[in-house]
Amino acid sequence: MGALSAFDKNSPHQLREWLTLTGRKRVLVVAHTVTYIKRLQEVFSLLESDLRVQVLFTAPPHPFGDGVAAFLHRLGSAVLPWEKAARLDYDLALAAGPRGLGEISAPLITLPHGANYLKRIIEGTDARVAGLGRPDIVPDGRCLPAAVVLPHRDDLHGLAQLCPEALPVASVVGDPVHDRIVASLPRRPAYRRALGLRKGQKLVAVVSTWGALSSFGSIEALLPRLINELSGKGRRVALLIHPNVWSGHGAWQVRAWLAQCRRYGIAVVPPEADWRAVLVAADWIIGDHGSVTLYGTLTRAPILLAASPEREINPLSPAAALARTAPALSPGHSLTSQLAYAAAEYAEHQGEEYAAIASRITSEPGRFTRNMRRLMYRVLGLGQPAHPAVTRRLPLPPRLDNWCASDTGADTGTDTDTEATA
Repeated sequence: MGALSAFDKNSPHQLREWLTLTGRKRVLVVAHTVTYIKRLQEVFSLLESDLRVQVLFTAPPHPFGDGVAAFLHRLGSAVLPWEKAARLDYDLALAAGPRGLGEISAPLITLPHGANYLKRIIEGTDARVAGLGRPDIVPDGRCLPAAVVLPHRDDLHGLAQLCPEALPVASVVGDPVHDRIVASLPRRPAYRRALGLRKGQKLVAVVSTWGALSSFGSIEALLPRLINELSGKGRRVALLIHPNVWSGHGAWQVRAWLAQCRRYGIAVVPPEADWRAVLVAADWIIGDHGSVTLYGTLTRAPILLAASPEREINPLSPAAALARTAPALSPGHSLTSQLAYAAAEYAEHQGEEYAAIASRITSEPGRFTRNMRRLMYRVLGLGQPAHPAVTRRLPLPPRLDNWCASDTGADTGTDTDTEATA
């Protein structure tokens, strides 16, 4: 609590009074949700080792804000209560979502919190692309940000249609997750060993975004098939579920719903974990219209789509192209035969098609760290540190068994005599 108490003051004067290093440029990270803060971590980590900069964090109210406080606590962050954060001035603010930004006094850089701009928001008879419209870029009548970060130059066309006044501050920077996955692909055997996969054992990553039309929205139909058809038999299964599902329903409830599959050795990756190494290690991906499935096109794993609702997908996005390309999961055929079909299709021609889709995630491949650091320091009015901004490979993940349950009672509060079997 030391970091918290030192910043829990009523005025900028009191804030300075408690610090040891003063006169630093102040950067505020606005952490609405776990998804947002994990994306922003790729950005504020570029300020490491710079003694000229003090990074602060705040968590505004958000419907999916559960888990943010715990995440920031694990980081050891200096956290400002939202009502106090709104009363101070900063040299830069970073955000991956729009809520409450009209209250922050700072030059603002906004970023997308996922891959590209995949989803449409349906409001009555109208639909807009999430992330590119005025409600996302100039919420609450706020003035334009200092910079609107875009992953691909093609996104400039969408911005010109939906919020043309933001074009002068648009900056095509790239995509951090794309770059780290690509940099980590040569390390795939190490990730598989770290996950505990045996030689010849196959990993199926089952991926879901959030919402009623996601893969998890019909999980009751998919779970029995995962347990009965894929558990054991030389395969492991890992569930990668969007943090908004965990936040919306509660972590206890999600684990309780998935208790039986965890007993059968299916790994349920928690929302705070780094899912990217699991995706790199996968032999197949069963997914939907979310960002994680799209990032799967980078991994050379065949993809089956358990859900791809046309009404929720931006028709000009790479997710729409993937929905037209990847085979759709069928209820009338075995999962084993459909995985074999997907692998054969990928080997014959879909590998090239997936590569073309993946190329639409970013038009600055491998250059996010360089471009983003340059942009931040320009807004801060500082010269960049005299060393390259490197793209780091992903860290080794824990074993899949750590995300299973040998005794569900320890996790959900229910009694059980059944031990998990892998």
